[in-house]
Amino acid sequence: QFRHVQQLTYSLIEWRSQILSGTLPNDELAELKKKVTAKIDYGNRILGLDLVVRDDNGNILDPDETSTISLFKAHETASKRIDERIQEEKSLQQNLDLRGQPIFSTTHTYSLYVNFKNFVCNIGEDAELFMSLYDPDLSKFISENYLVRWGSNGMPKEIEKLNNLQAVFTDLSSSDLIRPKISLVCQIVRVGHMELKDGKKHTCGLRRPFGVAGMRNS
Repeated sequence: QFRHVQQLTYSLIEWRSQILSGTLPNDELAELKKKVTAKIDYGNRILGLDLVVRDDNGNILDPDETSTISLFKAHETASKRIDERIQEEKSLQQNLDLRGQPIFSTTHTYSLYVNFKNFVCNIGEDAELFMSLYDPDLSKFISENYLVRWGSNGMPKEIEKLNNLQAVFTDLSSSDLIRPKISLVCQIVRVGHMELKDGKKHTCGLRRPFGVAGMRNS
């Protein structure tokens, strides 16, 4: 159970970083939030904790504004959905055990190592670079973001990481390797100020999308 909860926690940490990155479109953000709440509800069930009743968008239902019957139906639906998932996992485990195979013997994970050498782009201000893996057929990102903060002087903001900007995209499965298309995408966000028309006032620290680059797998 510890290992199970550990994997659930890793997934939540990864999804949290994607939400906080601020780079997801609204539709992907809403879908990711649903996955997060579903994962939390599932973890609460296997730990024997209370089930939180939510609406279709993953928001907690307010008992002061929701009828008792609606609360009961929502609770019943959520509980049934979680029980079905738990039963599916038990069936999978039993099938593997019957064949005399360890549960994780057929599970292989892979990693992709990225060594970031340099960033050449005439922005004139600080920038944030978000690198992630993207499936163009499904129109969705399949990894968390690797963030590099780049200064206006053409050097990393964390100068001690100069020539040592490295990342490893972990937990890639066999199904990821056989995807027809997969790309390494770099999203560039400009961080600075924006002069207003009157030329007197200005704002600082604005984050604005600036560009994007992609490299397909060969």
